[in-house]
Amino acid sequence: MTSVGTVGPSLSYAQILANAHKTSTSSGSASSGKTGAGSSADTVTLSDAARAALAEKDFATITTDARATLDALLAAAQVTSPLKDGALAVDLGKVDRRELYAMSINSNQKFTVDEQKAAAIELQNRFDHALAGPTAVGRVTGSIKGLYTAALAYFDGMGPEEKATAAYADQRAALEQMLNKIEADPGTLPGAVANDPIDAYMQRLAAGETGGLRDIGSVAADARATLDALYRSSGGTRPDYSDFDSRSIAAVALNSGGRFSAAESRAASAEMRSRSASALLQGLKSAGSSTDPGAFAQNVISLYGAMSPEERAAAGWSDNLYAAAVASYQSASKLGSLLGAATGSAIWSGSASGSADTGSFSLMDYL
Repeated sequence: MTSVGTVGPSLSYAQILANAHKTSTSSGSASSGKTGAGSSADTVTLSDAARAALAEKDFATITTDARATLDALLAAAQVTSPLKDGALAVDLGKVDRRELYAMSINSNQKFTVDEQKAAAIELQNRFDHALAGPTAVGRVTGSIKGLYTAALAYFDGMGPEEKATAAYADQRAALEQMLNKIEADPGTLPGAVANDPIDAYMQRLAAGETGGLRDIGSVAADARATLDALYRSSGGTRPDYSDFDSRSIAAVALNSGGRFSAAESRAASAEMRSRSASALLQGLKSAGSSTDPGAFAQNVISLYGAMSPEERAAAGWSDNLYAAAVASYQSASKLGSLLGAATGSAIWSGSASGSADTGSFSLMDYL
């Protein structure tokens, strides 16, 4: 996933985990992070060398790799189709984005209708997950600017083949137009311009069609199979969660389906809490670079909103934590307003975070 933001309250859970992973690997740690199951809106962390290697591949090679990747996933899951009852039956979360795009458009006529649909679902899920954290922040702040910032970052991370399409050009232009409109009028709602992907996202959100999380039982089954394969290949019995996504770790930590030993669950719990602590630390550092007094609270809200229920439970993130973050943001915003009035400075008025009272009630209803 590309970065959803750089400084301040617009960071998503996936981004902060990815940033924390980059910090830890540069100092010798082997941990990595990703949020959501079957999604990387989220976060497969690649080295610069790996990214460069992928970028150098031509699309014919990407297509061949995509076919091989999908065949391996189907064989591992012992299924013949990546879909079951219209939902994903295999985890496409670690599939390279360009490979997914090749599947979705049936590049070189190598993919079945079900495989095309599965890739399209995964791509949609990744976009929706990238917006989950900013949506949670928007519900509290009454500002949707963070959603458009996150969406632009997501679009900028697309492969060259996607960027060459008319749909990409139209939708990215719509995102920029909407950001300009929001700057001029913070009460602007999605749909003010044509081809706005946030407007389509909001409609899916209202219909309960976002998220796309795989059943936790299926995630647990995959985690069990992966652990067993790691034990066989290493000749050991000590669980290694360095390449597990966060929801898979949560499944082990919570012993979903009773598939895991006490030692495996303890190790998974420790890994989940370590990743969450790193994410919070990254959010705190990011907020320290912001002039918005409520920046850290917004980062916590974004993290919470982007996590699945299982991830929250495994990390020990309760509803009380979310409530405290909301209360902290509200207190910081009130303090900022008072300081702004006392000093005559817009820096303390909330403008730095893009929040605004104008239209906030209608926006919160919208979200």
